[in-house]
Amino acid sequence: MIKLHNISLQRGSNILLDAADLVINPGEKVALIGHNGAGKSSLFGLLTGQLSLDQGELFYPADWRVVSLEQEIVDLQRPAVDYVLDGDRKLRQLQHDLAQAEAKDDDQALIRAHSALDAYQAYQVNHLAEAILEGLGFSSEQLYWPTGRFSGGWRMRINLARALLTPSDLLLLDEPTNHLDLDALLWLEKWLMSYQGTLVFIAHDRSFIDQVANHIVHIDGQQLHRWRGNYSAWERQRAEQIAQQQAQQNKVMQQRAHLQSYIDRFKAKASKAKQAQSRIKALARLEDQALVRLDSQVQFRLPAREQMSDPILSLRNANLGYEHSILDKVSLDLRPGSRIGLLGMNGAGKSTLIASLTGKQPLLGGERIEGHHCFIGHFAQHQLEAMDAQQIPLNHLQRLFPALREQQLRDHLGSFGFNANKVETQIDQLSGGERARLALAELSLASPNLLLLDEPTNHLDLNSRQALSEALLAYPGALLLVSHDRSLMNDCVDDLYLVHQGRVQAFNGDLSDYQQWLKEQQKQSKAGSDRVEDKEPDKKAKRQQAAAQRELLKPLQKQSKQFEKQQQKLDQQLQQLQEQLQDTSLYEESNKTKLQSLLQQQGKLKQELDQCELDWMDVLEQLETLSA
Repeated sequence: MIKLHNISLQRGSNILLDAADLVINPGEKVALIGHNGAGKSSLFGLLTGQLSLDQGELFYPADWRVVSLEQEIVDLQRPAVDYVLDGDRKLRQLQHDLAQAEAKDDDQALIRAHSALDAYQAYQVNHLAEAILEGLGFSSEQLYWPTGRFSGGWRMRINLARALLTPSDLLLLDEPTNHLDLDALLWLEKWLMSYQGTLVFIAHDRSFIDQVANHIVHIDGQQLHRWRGNYSAWERQRAEQIAQQQAQQNKVMQQRAHLQSYIDRFKAKASKAKQAQSRIKALARLEDQALVRLDSQVQFRLPAREQMSDPILSLRNANLGYEHSILDKVSLDLRPGSRIGLLGMNGAGKSTLIASLTGKQPLLGGERIEGHHCFIGHFAQHQLEAMDAQQIPLNHLQRLFPALREQQLRDHLGSFGFNANKVETQIDQLSGGERARLALAELSLASPNLLLLDEPTNHLDLNSRQALSEALLAYPGALLLVSHDRSLMNDCVDDLYLVHQGRVQAFNGDLSDYQQWLKEQQKQSKAGSDRVEDKEPDKKAKRQQAAAQRELLKPLQKQSKQFEKQQQKLDQQLQQLQEQLQDTSLYEESNKTKLQSLLQQQGKLKQELDQCELDWMDVLEQLETLSA
């Protein structure tokens, strides 16, 4: 077992744990939760030996194999499957012994080496590595790509595959669901449920925690509180505890009434019996969630402009894609109050659909019809990277909303979890979750009546995810959502659409039905693979294909980097112009000509930046399509 007795841990002047105790028994699956900065990652550092205790004792068996999820890849030239196999050191040692025996032409050593490899079932390990990578979304061709060819999110999947393959008694996973789509997340969930060792993990996806964890450890008040059951069980028990201690009963009652209005609203609106029952159950959980979140400083609000046409935005027989069509004959109406969730496997075209709805990606055919009062709010991961890294959150919003007073913006950022220090911290120093909250704060001030959200919960912690869920429930406009967070989808979506084989169609079922649909697709794919197994190219042919693919992608990757640099340059030029335009003397009659010139330059730069973003998204989508 793992035993922590009377432990204390301090980072700088911040005391994370003070005389805390904890026991984790063999075979338990423990989710570690707590607010940002509570000490979750530091506790992982203790367990891996990267950090030392200030006080107390930490014990677990000396012969335990401890494996954790690495954050970086050290060899960018190594093929993905080989890098994953490198995690199994015993396998690599046995293979080294075989190579040594072959080099020395030692028959006895060869026999011993082959026997040892057979006993270790080495050839099954190779197949297992491929199966894990494929489960996490890699195609058979991508298994042999060098790791440096993958983006940061896909490199994290490679590191996750390596951690899963490496034999372990204690597996430590810090946010393993980040960068996974729903298909890969469901696969990981199933894999971890069957894991035989002791698992301790940090995750911000409540559905994932519910499925995998059988114990919760909550870091609160510098103590480690152990609870039996999954996240929903913890939430119920914690809500009861808080309610008993709650001095502000009137605040609790107000929150309950507020949430009941949501439940009543969606009970009346639900149109499909099965979805209605699932939806009502999800909404009923909100009371416990609200009680647990009463002391939270994070309270998102997503207002919408009052004027809305009906429909707000429509596609009619639209063909969507870039040089070639990816989705055909798409017809979709986004009306006030629409709550649509998009389902579909990686590379099916969900991002293409959203890019086309924004208007940044022209249609290849058909019509895109905007209502008279269509105002779109778009959230995508690439926007977080495109933020001006040298700005601070306050200036970022001041530049976009110059009519608002500084104190209004500070208060607004505070509701999205930015304290006084974070408001004035450069964006390049913010975490991924903080950047995501800044993007949501920006959306909130813009008050769009149509929200297009592409994986908005990536990097958000549990508290922020729940705040987003509540804000979306109260949002009066239309919503189209892509997310691997099943709790968010269950809570906020009324209708599901499936993007599959070039079509976008209504999905008749809920997320459990979609999970079953995925299983059927995987069975069909495996059956097809088995039929052509004797025609599969050998590894050399695969490597040749991979090399050809790399050559095909090189120009696009180069273009992508050029567009990124160009966007950064244009952003800087616009910022310099904005600073010049803040000079009040410019608005005097004598400087009229200079002012007009600066405004013209500003307009031209904005047009160039819009076009650059459009071209960049085009290249990214082509890369995604070719890599799928």
